[in-house]
Amino acid sequence: MQQAILDRPATREKTEPRSGRRTTLGAKDRTFGFMIALPAVLLFLVIAIYPLVSSIGTSLYDQSLLRPERTFVGFDNYTAIFGEFVARLGTTLTFATLATIFPVLLGVALAVLLNARIRGRNILRGTLMLPWLLPGVVVSFLWAWIFNDSYGVLNHLLTMVGLPEVSLLGNPTGAMAAVVIAKTWHSFPWIMVVALSVLQTLPSEQLEAATIDGATRSQRFRYISLPHIVGPVALVATLEFIYNFGNFDTIFVMTGGGPGDSTTTLAVSLYQLAFGSYELGKASAMGVLWLILLAIISSAYLLLNRRLEKR
Repeated sequence: MQQAILDRPATREKTEPRSGRRTTLGAKDRTFGFMIALPAVLLFLVIAIYPLVSSIGTSLYDQSLLRPERTFVGFDNYTAIFGEFVARLGTTLTFATLATIFPVLLGVALAVLLNARIRGRNILRGTLMLPWLLPGVVVSFLWAWIFNDSYGVLNHLLTMVGLPEVSLLGNPTGAMAAVVIAKTWHSFPWIMVVALSVLQTLPSEQLEAATIDGATRSQRFRYISLPHIVGPVALVATLEFIYNFGNFDTIFVMTGGGPGDSTTTLAVSLYQLAFGSYELGKASAMGVLWLILLAIISSAYLLLNRRLEKR
């Protein structure tokens, strides 16, 4: 008992300094964490925030690469390019919508196929990932070569089987179809991977129970598999739409925005204003309007993601 009583004060004396040390270490940890994050914050300010603020400021001036001086014009640049912005917006929405729907349909269909027990499915999974591994510019040059009117592979194959040649890149409808096909081929693998990974989390007991109850393969997919993957696929489709809304390399390499203006999207139009007409003020104004539109679409994506997470 005496020894226990004597030990109590000693224990308190040891405990009190420890609490003080913890407070000191906590402050040091916060300072150390701030110093670790500081380079990333500065890099973000330099790479993202400064160009954004600079672009907004440039949109208020009549500025060109051909002359050093610039004149403040307020919102005149926005007024001047608003009609072109609306016209290019329609083309952009057409491309982004088609280049999202077809990869999603193809990716989900292949995911369902590769989720079944078929021979060589592991080899097929790896092979079908190859288009996604290629850079967008390489894919664009590849499909531009395939669809070329003079020496393209497509017309060569059509000639071999006795069919007339087609000029996809030479007419407005065909050009849009060509860039959508190229983007679909490049995008479907990652959608396939997401859908396949979600399908593999589906409990096999549900499918087995449905099979025992007499459900056909299409019924099992419609009432069990599809509801299971619709949420993640919807998020992937929204993200893919945002990517396609800002796509530049596919259209610029394959068609340059032509023939005429049939495939001139906002990205291509902005490039033409900045580096074709050298009108930096108008190009910045179009970029700001484009940014606002992308922010609205991105907010919709985040809202959809949050709702699906609550489920």
